[in-house]
Amino acid sequence: MTTEIGLRLREARKSRGMSLRSVAQSLGVSASLVSQVETGKTQPSVSTLYALVNHLGISLDDVLGVAPREAAEPSRGEPRYLGTPPHTAIQRAEQNPVLEMENGVRWERLAVGHDGPADALLVTYEPGASSSIEGKLMRHAGLEYAYLIEGELTMQLDFDTYVLHGGDSVHFDAVRPHLYSNNGTVPARGVWFVLGRREHADTMPDQAGTRAVHDGGLGSAVDVLRAMDHL
Repeated sequence: MTTEIGLRLREARKSRGMSLRSVAQSLGVSASLVSQVETGKTQPSVSTLYALVNHLGISLDDVLGVAPREAAEPSRGEPRYLGTPPHTAIQRAEQNPVLEMENGVRWERLAVGHDGPADALLVTYEPGASSSIEGKLMRHAGLEYAYLIEGELTMQLDFDTYVLHGGDSVHFDAVRPHLYSNNGTVPARGVWFVLGRREHADTMPDQAGTRAVHDGGLGSAVDVLRAMDHL
């Protein structure tokens, strides 16, 4: 999956006429890192993936290679859509598109309608995992909602730090700088919803905002999801 994601990111970059060096400079990372992500030699961190998809203007579905669904009879193994638009989708657990990221962060895309109002993810942070290896905070457009099913997750939001336990939930404007990390000894697993990213994505600074992810610590799952919409 890492190689496939890298190829899609590479194709998106090339189709926009961007060089490795220009993308790396805009993100504030090395061209070597971007190259390694594109060739599947390394897994991006959550913050790096967000920054890439935001800069390239693609969506999470783009990164995962999920094509828009139409009102047609699904083939075996595909999500089953019921009724007329807006569809009801039944997506089995084994059908969840998966993103494995650096340092033990796993995203599973849950059933969502194409261009729907929300992005839904089942997220797992292994012990020691963080949304940014460098410890930089992220930000993105939209409202972020999360429900922690099990484990313990430390969330830094602006200048405050909170420890979330199984059963705890949180919501906030994702433009606020934030960082997730699992400082415990068992995996932390929860469901994330991001609302309004599509409506507000165009109001977020593009290159300047992406650069801020690395200069000041911004970037997030919403950016990845935004990128997926265009892949």
